[in-house]
Amino acid sequence: MNFIEHKICPLCKTSAIKKRFTCKDMFATGEEFDIMECSGCGFVFTRKYPDEKEIGRYYESPKYISHSNTSKGLTNKIYHIVRKIMLRNKRRLIEKLTLLKNGNLLDYGAGTCHFAHEMQKEGWNVTAIEKSQAARELAKKELDIEALPESALTDIKDKELDVVTMWHVMEHIQDLDHMWRELYRILDDTGIAIIAVPNNRSHDAAHYGQHWAAYDVPRHLWHFTPSTIMRWGEKHGFILERQYTMPFDGFYISILSEQYKGSRFATIKGFWNGFKGWIAQCKRRNASSSIIFVFRKK
Repeated sequence: MNFIEHKICPLCKTSAIKKRFTCKDMFATGEEFDIMECSGCGFVFTRKYPDEKEIGRYYESPKYISHSNTSKGLTNKIYHIVRKIMLRNKRRLIEKLTLLKNGNLLDYGAGTCHFAHEMQKEGWNVTAIEKSQAARELAKKELDIEALPESALTDIKDKELDVVTMWHVMEHIQDLDHMWRELYRILDDTGIAIIAVPNNRSHDAAHYGQHWAAYDVPRHLWHFTPSTIMRWGEKHGFILERQYTMPFDGFYISILSEQYKGSRFATIKGFWNGFKGWIAQCKRRNASSSIIFVFRKK
């Protein structure tokens, strides 16, 4: 198997990196991967992971909900209920930020295209790009949306888009520098990039440590905080304009984390810790399990 290994920080390029701990792939293979932290800029990342040609097998499971749309099990049923609420909230957020009722939007990493479908219903001109062929086929079958493969990104014209959304996608991108450059190229000068990622400085991340489900190695390559994702944006000509919490994510991730730990009464314990995280984020936004970041060009 071919691996990519980082011996320096991908963000600031310093060699002052140290191992934080080792995480196990609790989702698919049981393999272990080291989580590293840069002493210079604080960026946290998975040190060694399969390359683009090999990593696909780590997603090949009916349990991977963003690709399979499964509703089996209590945790996934909760996910579906919350998703319905969040689809509406995401659409309203975009309308608020852009002052547009329709426009040109790219949803990159669209999964089974439920968000793309929500925006399309409201009159937006939506392009959906999704790496997984299985997810693209499911989107066509269930929602009649033609999602495109990753190669379609290069076909988008310069400054063509009003909005690019990446809902829990940036942490999966192998070449971050290339992705940020493409965002800058395809967005209009007044356009916005909306990027949602897990926050490894959250209440639940601190509580669960290496058992935190949102480390999700090796599918998650990068483990952001508000300060490190801001630095990635600044590196490529963006300004971080706003941040919004994702209040339900902490419940879902906490329940998964308890399951991964093998806890008895995992759902109850996870819900309780999710509730404590919700209280924490009401007092301190950076305690949120996941955060939505809004970037504009400088």
